[in-house]
Amino acid sequence: MTSTSMVTSLVQLRAALEAAALPLDVPQAEQHRAVRRELVDQLEDYVLPRLIQIDAPLLAVVGGSTGAGKSTLVNTIVGTRVTEPGVLRPTTRSPVLVHNPADADWFEGGRILPHLARTTGAGTDTGTLQLVAAESVPAGLAILDAPDIDSVEEANRSLAAELLAAADLWLFVTSAARYADQVPWDFLKAAAERSTAVAIVLDRTAPEAVDEVSSHLARMLTSRGLRDSPLFTVTEGKVDEQGLLPAESVDEVRHWLHALAADADARTAVVKQTLDGAVRNVARRSYDIADASAAQAEMVTRLRKAVDQAYDEAIVSVDKASADGTLLRGEVLARWQEFVGTGELLRSLETKVGWLRDRVVGWVRGKPQQVERVTVAVESGLETLILEHAESAAEQAQAGWRSVQAGQDLVEDSGADLGRASRGFRAEAERAVRDWQHDVLELVREEGAEKRSTARFLAFGVNGLSVALMIVVFAHTAGVTGAEAGIAGGSAVLGQKLLEAVFGDQAVRRLAARAREDLNRRVEELLDGERARFLTVLADLGIEEGAADHLRNAARAVDDLRFAESGTAPGGEES
Repeated sequence: MTSTSMVTSLVQLRAALEAAALPLDVPQAEQHRAVRRELVDQLEDYVLPRLIQIDAPLLAVVGGSTGAGKSTLVNTIVGTRVTEPGVLRPTTRSPVLVHNPADADWFEGGRILPHLARTTGAGTDTGTLQLVAAESVPAGLAILDAPDIDSVEEANRSLAAELLAAADLWLFVTSAARYADQVPWDFLKAAAERSTAVAIVLDRTAPEAVDEVSSHLARMLTSRGLRDSPLFTVTEGKVDEQGLLPAESVDEVRHWLHALAADADARTAVVKQTLDGAVRNVARRSYDIADASAAQAEMVTRLRKAVDQAYDEAIVSVDKASADGTLLRGEVLARWQEFVGTGELLRSLETKVGWLRDRVVGWVRGKPQQVERVTVAVESGLETLILEHAESAAEQAQAGWRSVQAGQDLVEDSGADLGRASRGFRAEAERAVRDWQHDVLELVREEGAEKRSTARFLAFGVNGLSVALMIVVFAHTAGVTGAEAGIAGGSAVLGQKLLEAVFGDQAVRRLAARAREDLNRRVEELLDGERARFLTVLADLGIEEGAADHLRNAARAVDDLRFAESGTAPGGEES
């Protein structure tokens, strides 16, 4: 393995983690978002910068509980007051990084913690990193005083966790009164899982209690996988006017840190231990995020299916209702009867269709205004049918979403009334129906281009024949019952015979099929437009198809490089 190939794979892993959006509130989503952010931060703040510049100074981050004496310890190790101890809690201040003047270039840029602005003065902005150059800190070592890990201030806790994740070495400071607290042990457990190099400082401990407390603390460290972590003790003592402990009280810690800085091999071993553990941890936990990403995609599929089912059913229902005679009732039927009449002509058609084929012209008594009334009735009936099913589909789709928490949140956050047809839908439906009627008129006009001089064509006119064609499109009577069915069915037959009298039966079938296809297409476009309101909400989530597999592959590529370097196969003993 080369560092270049590992850097490339880790950059790709970071991009895959960023692409694995987790916006939906599926089970454990909040936890997985936090882990995803933590992994990205670890890559950006520590893993990649350290891998790219493996020879950079070792960064020891001093962390611990409130009141453990971290700042006093740092000041005493450095030999001067470089960081302000917090007298009042909670204390909000910029973290302080102390380095040798010769190492300034390593920290003044954005190599590590790139989002923290650099400053040379003390401040209270947790978005800045105060840099302090001190000759007493040996070259090759930097010490960073982090905020309390158990601070009541969320910003302090988050920053502390972030700084610890950027450390080559964790210097955990606790006290006789606080060493058993849960929060520090949660951090130490995470350190053990990542194989992070850790040293423990038992601070502010009465001399007579050192043996007992340190022994108990050592046993706790052993039981939690930190047996090899150095354990130092600093007895309780008075501070001088600068707030420093007696220098000899921290000699053991200081000498150990200086020895690390002076021994390139030892320093490299610490860095390698922490870096390898961090890479392994990021890759391992990325699989969990991949599973979470897959769960998000599955939820999107479920929500999309609920929408598609509702609108597909609506399209089928409109198609059925506009073909089974449902529309040939009420106002449409009444206006059609006014146009063609239903008396002797209709009764005669039932027994003498063949004979009447050539005489049907004489029976039609429609007027232009009656044609218009039929057209308006058809328009109104069809618009109402489409609108009713659009409303029903919206209601059904929203109910499907509200059946799960993720969908319910989307409905509430969408800013739109998804459970109803859109505000402009009625106007769109009206326009679509009128356009369809116009196209039916054009179909008839084109078909009758060579027949406009015949008596039959002149008797019916383009408008009259187009109305008849609309009636034929609604020809079947499966949806109409009782006496109305016979009347509607007879009226449809009459419409067809009127058209056949002019164009012939084959042409009528062809015209009816084209008109029906055109109507279905327009209905689909209308309802697909309504469907798109839901699908746009899903698309805006940014959940990319295949993101989970892409993340798994990226994590696997990192693992493959790690195993190649260690000489073990996946699933074997890891380095």
